[in-house]
Amino acid sequence: MVTAVRTLDEGAWVNVNNTRIVGVSDIWRLADHDVCDCDVALFLVEVFTDIGVDGPWVEARAAGQCIACGERSTTGWLRIGRPVPRSDEFRTVDHEQVHRPSKTRFRG
Repeated sequence: MVTAVRTLDEGAWVNVNNTRIVGVSDIWRLADHDVCDCDVALFLVEVFTDIGVDGPWVEARAAGQCIACGERSTTGWLRIGRPVPRSDEFRTVDHEQVHRPSKTRFRG
């Protein structure tokens, strides 16, 4: 099954199969990141800068700000969700959990 993935509204949304699934203004908890010096960044997503696919996962890079220290940056690749096999459903990750951005899109 083919999955169409793109950003909409100048990076305000990640769109999968013509459905807006992840938008800006969410706070993502990031560990092992390059955003700032905080152990766990409380990263306010302001825009999605890149979108890609790694195996079954849809991933994105986001620009924004750590609300704990104020540092502005762009994240590494974040897994944002994946299609449910043999279904039209797309399951997003829980952005409130701690995520570890990858420097490369392909995690191997």
